[in-house]
Amino acid sequence: MAIMGLGLGIIFSSLTTKYRDLTFLLQFGIQLLMYATPVIYPLSYTTGKLHTIIALNPLTPIIETMRYAFFNVGYLDVSGLVYTTVFSVVVLAVGIVIFNQVEKSFMDTV
Repeated sequence: MAIMGLGLGIIFSSLTTKYRDLTFLLQFGIQLLMYATPVIYPLSYTTGKLHTIIALNPLTPIIETMRYAFFNVGYLDVSGLVYTTVFSVVVLAVGIVIFNQVEKSFMDTV
């Protein structure tokens, strides 16, 4: 979760220096995506197409694993954790590339 947060933080901080309005879109997007992460409700409460969409969220396997570890409810999905790890590493790599490209013009836009 920390690697994904670092990668997304690098991406959005790099982009908001050039595109100031992205801050408002980011705030709205975070509030909207909080409902797509099963923190309050377990993933087993969903069915059908909604279950598939929520299962594609990379935070879902992390939350479900924490729920299983602390409360012994739910399941441990190793393939989901591998998906989350690969997604996080890719996001971090993309974030580093974007940051290195935008870093040259930080002082001009800030």
